[in-house]
Amino acid sequence: MPEAVHAENSDKLSVWLPPRFIAILTSVGIALHLIFRVLLNFSVTAREIPLIVVLVIGGIPLIVPLVRKLFALEFGSDHLAGISILTSVVLHEYLVAAIVILMLSGGSALEEFASRRASSVLDALAKRMPQIAHRKNGAAVLDIKLGDIAVGHSLIVFPHEICPVDGVVVEGRGKMNEAYLTGEPFEMEKVPGAMVISGAVNGDTALTIRAEKLPVDSRYARIMRVMQESQQRRPRMRRLGDKLGAWYTPVALGLAGAAWALTGSSNRFLAVLVVATPCPLLIAIPVAVIGAISLAARRGIIIKNPAVLEQIENCRTMIFDKTGTLTYGKPALSETICAPGFEGNEVLRLCASLERYSKHPLAGAVLEAAEAAHLGVAPAAEISERPGEGLAGLVDGKKVLVTSRRAIADRSFALPPVAAGLECVILIDDVYAASFRFTDAPRKESPLFVGHLKPRHAVNRVIIVSGDRDKEVQLLAAQVGVTEVHSAKSPEEKVEIVREESRRAPTLFLGDGINDAPAMQAATVGVAFGVKSDITSEAADAVILEASLGRVDELMHIAIRMRRIALQSAVGGMALSILGMVAAAFGFLPPIGGAIAQEVIDLAAVLNAVRVAIPPKVLTDF
Repeated sequence: MPEAVHAENSDKLSVWLPPRFIAILTSVGIALHLIFRVLLNFSVTAREIPLIVVLVIGGIPLIVPLVRKLFALEFGSDHLAGISILTSVVLHEYLVAAIVILMLSGGSALEEFASRRASSVLDALAKRMPQIAHRKNGAAVLDIKLGDIAVGHSLIVFPHEICPVDGVVVEGRGKMNEAYLTGEPFEMEKVPGAMVISGAVNGDTALTIRAEKLPVDSRYARIMRVMQESQQRRPRMRRLGDKLGAWYTPVALGLAGAAWALTGSSNRFLAVLVVATPCPLLIAIPVAVIGAISLAARRGIIIKNPAVLEQIENCRTMIFDKTGTLTYGKPALSETICAPGFEGNEVLRLCASLERYSKHPLAGAVLEAAEAAHLGVAPAAEISERPGEGLAGLVDGKKVLVTSRRAIADRSFALPPVAAGLECVILIDDVYAASFRFTDAPRKESPLFVGHLKPRHAVNRVIIVSGDRDKEVQLLAAQVGVTEVHSAKSPEEKVEIVREESRRAPTLFLGDGINDAPAMQAATVGVAFGVKSDITSEAADAVILEASLGRVDELMHIAIRMRRIALQSAVGGMALSILGMVAAAFGFLPPIGGAIAQEVIDLAAVLNAVRVAIPPKVLTDF
């Protein structure tokens, strides 16, 4: 299943044996042939044995997949190398054939090294989930399969186990680490009435929960399904070498055929093909990619899918998640508006006593504000946090509800005017007590970064896609200079939006939470911002280890520079190859001379490609 994610990285050359093994075998075979021929003066038959071994063990595994692709009407630049090998064998030019095999397998080995291994994201998700659950049946505890769980079942989650379903705690007190799903780095308090989500890791105490959903309908499973869908629908990207080879291959074959037809010399046909072997495409481009990966790694940027280095320059739409990307992802309590008869610190203390048990992003801000004010928290009971209803519980005998303005819209409370930004409303004993307002400050560099995308990188559209409410997202958009906004979107809706935008133009999606992972898979290029989630990092094409938009700009410049130098190496190498082909067509280069000339051209192309790894003085332009 994961192998389908980025098939473009492995379809360049499919072989039975690893290309690096064939390259090593071929090098040894050529060396033995030269030793037998020059130093030991073996007979013609004896000195060709190492080359024949190379042709059988290394050549056949290279040729067969190329023939298979030919029958599938997939004709690429690597077919020139295949034709050169076959022609060399027919004409008994075994050394020439071995040199071409070395070129082909060496380039493929470099491509394999530069390319990302098959994505393990779905495997990582699946392996985290337990295969059994512990159902409480009276005094007995039965181990059952996940598929046998029904809504309403009482399940025990043992210490350090992963919660199998979405549910509600009915017995026990403890903590669960929900970072895999929420991105929050802290453990959440769990008491009777608290919600639990599938995929969360239990703490040191056993909890009894009531299943509220089937495993297949729980949050974790839904994210898995969306990611699987995104992987299967992701389009194949046509690589730079394939695009150049589309015109280079017919030119080379035409020139070789013309030389044979006009002179009647099959050796000239072979010489032209040997010189034409597209090593600037097969070797120089992978070397440039490896250099870019190395440079990026030194800047704290991990390239997981090298193909994106060729795609970033073409991205005309940039899509941001809101929290943690354009903002710092740390909401802070900025204003408390109390109703008559209520005191701010007391309301904050009661609210903080409840928020210890909440996974809501604002819970941390409330707790930090209470701690800064040196307010102690009290024990809470009858905790309840249902989606859309808010967080409720008893603190010091008072009924406390932390909720939203929308959830109590049908009740006639005199609330303060609506303001932009984050907000929560607190009711105490069913009476409006206060409103808390929060700010999640935009990153200092966000306006400059957004503003430079169009003039510097030809990005035509910048979009924010967020799960937050509209006023919050609109406020941030105005602060950073974004005009297109999609707010209050679920991960599934994010995927559809990104998929639709990707159909219109190549897109780059930037996000930092596991809920962003499916959208990253749907985008042309997915970039994970920071390292909050292993799953997000696996799903991304590139990972920015430092939460800095400057690093995102560096990634874009590294990719653009890599593509420019790769084009110089490939086009320059092909131009020299065409000159060599003309010389071979007129009889100035025999097949072995053509192979040597091609190696010189390769060396020049590779040396130019190596420049990618040398860092320039400046990698950002905003």
